[in-house]
Amino acid sequence: MSKVESSVSCQIVPFPLTRRLATVRDVAAKLKEKNDRHAEAYRNRIADELFEHLARIGLSEDEQDEQVGAFFSAVELEMFEMYDPSGIYGDRSVY
Repeated sequence: MSKVESSVSCQIVPFPLTRRLATVRDVAAKLKEKNDRHAEAYRNRIADELFEHLARIGLSEDEQDEQVGAFFSAVELEMFEMYDPSGIYGDRSVY
């Protein structure tokens, strides 16, 4: 048998960070409990971990920025929900 080399390219499509609801909720709850300085340090640590993960699986820097930005937007929406469970901030179904 001979080995066949192929130059087929593929694109890795990660599970969107915004759909990782348990992680979104966990980060939102922890940020809510921290004061500003500690919240910023925690947010930076989480962002670094997410960027590292996305780089490791091969996403470009632009895709990483988009994914991490969307993740923290979902975290902010979750925090709004924690402060206002009545939902006056609108429909969150887009996430």
